[in-house]
Amino acid sequence: MRIMKKMVSAGGGAIERKTWILPLSTLSISSLFLLFLTTDVAFLSSFSLIPYNPFSSDSSETVFVESKFLQLTAASSSSSSLPSPPRFAYLISGSKGDGERLKRTLQALYHPLNFYAVHLDLESPPAERMELEKYVREEDVFSKVGNVVVMSKANLVTYKGPTMVANTLHAAAILLRKSAEWDWFINLSASDYPLVTQDDLLHTFSYLPRDLNFIEHTSNIGWKEFQRARPIIIDPGLYASNKSDVFWVSQRRSVPTSFKLFTGSAWMVLSRSFMEFCIWGWDNLPRRVLMYYANFISSPEGYFHTVICNTKEFRNTTVNHDLHYIAWDNPPKQHPHNLGLNDTQMMIDSNAPFARKFKRDDPVLDKIDAELLGRSKGALLPGGWCSGDGQNGSNPCSVLGDPSVLRPGPGAMRLEHLTVDLLSHRKFRPRQCR
Repeated sequence: MRIMKKMVSAGGGAIERKTWILPLSTLSISSLFLLFLTTDVAFLSSFSLIPYNPFSSDSSETVFVESKFLQLTAASSSSSSLPSPPRFAYLISGSKGDGERLKRTLQALYHPLNFYAVHLDLESPPAERMELEKYVREEDVFSKVGNVVVMSKANLVTYKGPTMVANTLHAAAILLRKSAEWDWFINLSASDYPLVTQDDLLHTFSYLPRDLNFIEHTSNIGWKEFQRARPIIIDPGLYASNKSDVFWVSQRRSVPTSFKLFTGSAWMVLSRSFMEFCIWGWDNLPRRVLMYYANFISSPEGYFHTVICNTKEFRNTTVNHDLHYIAWDNPPKQHPHNLGLNDTQMMIDSNAPFARKFKRDDPVLDKIDAELLGRSKGALLPGGWCSGDGQNGSNPCSVLGDPSVLRPGPGAMRLEHLTVDLLSHRKFRPRQCR
């Protein structure tokens, strides 16, 4: 059994890390530090580690990324200090019949440091939404921590329509109002599932600049110009009380000239500062682009991508990856391949922290729970925060401990390999907003 050490984080909280994590972390951080030191000054000046403040012109307030990496490198080389863990804000969304799947995904993602907005859209019957609210209300840990909220004012969400973007912005606004302390926003559906523990994710992201945005994107829209950008669609979910499919109007439009279109994956990990920019909109671009995408088919695959790549303050913070393992059929169909037991090793080898799509209660989910997450059926994801002794079959997570205690495992190693690769000279700068 590997030796465990309890250390004091930069924020003063105890963090329990496995000793084999530290050498690779130190090496990886040193490599990333060299990457940023050799990056041009214009990039560094746009890569602030504090949220962009449109009302401040004092350059002395800007904290540049190289100083952060110096701090992290020094911290990781010391056995008495580690960077404080970040916090994630999750949106987990579903539709009719997804109530039980949302519960399971929430359980597999749970950590007291994070925040969660759970949404069942208006197509779901009231009884299903009430059952989800009851579960969240009666779960003892949720009640004690107070970091899970069910979006009681449900939205009507149309597949491929702008109502999906509106729902994402709604959830982000709720989470911003809920807390001023989270660092990244992650949107998932009931068809998604984690491949690493939250301790793995929090540990790895504690070494990353808080302004990074993981969003798969490209300006090479190809066939999408004629099948998505030029057609005009109407989403009835914007004004109707019952769900129906989007419909097309006969007139077509030209491609925008005041901003450049980008497209990519609808699943992303976005920084708090960028989400504040999209919602508060001190520049008018987020509103203009939102109005444009109100008539765009599959707008979730373009709105955030277009905003971030057309904004000077954020375009150089992009990492061109959605942190998901997704398998497409050949030839590609409208939806990705449903993952099963035969896909397990490929999911693991991808080093991605999330995967999709999964069928409800597919046996591969039980395998992921048992072999990757260490989670029992119906239980919350265990982690360093669980303080129970587990004797006589009791649930150790029924006793809430210090949430800043992390116990990263093999998933942290896989995720670290992925992030170091994505932030390499070969992939980071050359793939930003191209």
